Amino acid sequence: MSDARTAESKRYAFLVAAGIFLSRIAGLIRDRVFAHYFGLSNVADAFRAALRIPNFLQNLFGEGVLSASFIPVYANLLARGDKEEARRTAGAVGALLALTASVLVLIGVLATPYLIDLVAPGFHGETRVLAIRIVRILFPGVGLLVLSAWCLGILNSHGRFFLSYSAPVIWNAAMIATMWGWGKNTQDRLAIILAWGSVAGSALQVAVQLPAVLRVLGGLRLSLAYQAKNVRTVIHNFGPVFVSRGVVQISAYIDTWLASWLPTSAVSALANAQTLYLLPVSLFGMSVSAAELPQMSGAVGSESDVAETLRRRLNSGLRQIAFLVVPSAVAFLALGDVIVAAIYRSGRFTQADVIYVWGILAGAAVGLLASTLGRLYSSTYYALLDTRTPLRCAVVRVILTALLGYLCSIPLPRAIGIDPRWGVAGLTISAGMASWVEFTLLRRALNRRIGLTGLRADFLAKVWVAAAGAAGVAWAIHHALGPHHKPIPVAILVLLPYGGLYFSATWLMGISEARLFFERAVSRMRRV
Repeated sequence: MSDARTAESKRYAFLVAAGIFLSRIAGLIRDRVFAHYFGLSNVADAFRAALRIPNFLQNLFGEGVLSASFIPVYANLLARGDKEEARRTAGAVGALLALTASVLVLIGVLATPYLIDLVAPGFHGETRVLAIRIVRILFPGVGLLVLSAWCLGILNSHGRFFLSYSAPVIWNAAMIATMWGWGKNTQDRLAIILAWGSVAGSALQVAVQLPAVLRVLGGLRLSLAYQAKNVRTVIHNFGPVFVSRGVVQISAYIDTWLASWLPTSAVSALANAQTLYLLPVSLFGMSVSAAELPQMSGAVGSESDVAETLRRRLNSGLRQIAFLVVPSAVAFLALGDVIVAAIYRSGRFTQADVIYVWGILAGAAVGLLASTLGRLYSSTYYALLDTRTPLRCAVVRVILTALLGYLCSIPLPRAIGIDPRWGVAGLTISAGMASWVEFTLLRRALNRRIGLTGLRADFLAKVWVAAAGAAGVAWAIHHALGPHHKPIPVAILVLLPYGGLYFSATWLMGISEARLFFERAVSRMRRV
């Protein structure tokens, strides 16, 4: 892989990460405002659970599925210079997606009571009634977000990464504005108004991307030409990815289902922890995977040449991901209370809630590295138009998540004599263990196909040691500050030294990613 292609790939990954960073920061602000108004209440549980149900539709037909099924075909047409066929394929896929999403939205609205009973059977009385009302409002907005994912697939294939990944900022901003504007209402009333604010934000998220999509397409030709060759290829790829994405989502719903049987606040606490957990997954795992998928899909040459290209790109991407995910996992374990307090401690969200969410987040850290590395392995399979291997591995992961999740969340706390509410931490720990099994299966199968891939043991040892040493110093600073300071200043005084020490230690150890980080920082300072 040439230096120019490497630099281009890293620039694309940076644009994806920048867009995701802005959207995730907006999401964290949204969650902080949500925590201020709702805390860990029954209404918060109802809204969190309600949001998961229509999000199932978005996740099934959204970014991940379209990226795996549509981008390899569309990007390959662009690489061959067949822009007219690429435009026809995009129009047909867009029309079919809109029709399918509309039908499913209608079914979802009608079937909402049954979906609530399926996903959160522990909800009763007013909490169940409120969740049903919220879901019925949210469904149309999520249908719009499916079209946003179609826009993302087109823009990414044309190297336009930033807009599509930063567009969710508008959705988050709409929800934040809704809570600030109507925050004086009762919690039940505010939850209903917030659901309508979410729908408005969904429409704005699509609207901001459409002009750019129309420009790169050179016009839009909507059709239901599902029998066209390239459209059939997309549909053929869509099936296994759809099922794969579905079983992974089932895993998340199993967690919610189990959490609904635990004491009050378990569902919303789990959602808060997952928001923080997904930040490094999105910033570092998704950014590299999203940037690499179009590049990998455009690999040409003999079978051995393609394998060599994929192997180099994959190994380079794995290093980029691990370099940033390892310190994230260590921070969740050692400094999670600082992170949770800075984001959520406000209003109804107390210090006791901070400790509770920290415990759940620490459990999630167990599988953080495996989950992010696994995303890049899956992207490599999708570039090879192999959607079935990731599906098989995902099925194994979901089965393990369900079995271990039940054992660790309900029988185990009782057996060892701890508060049943801590069973939700067992859910995240068991999910992490299942992620490692899935990652191992993905890597083993791909190694047989394209040759040896993975991270060197000495590289992993260096980044883990550097992160652990930096966390020890940061923890000492946190301990010295004491418990009587505001959470945001404490986070600045603790997390900034942690990051600085980690980057310095890895630079001294000769890690190339750290050296590149410092070189870029110095270059930008000189330009300023």
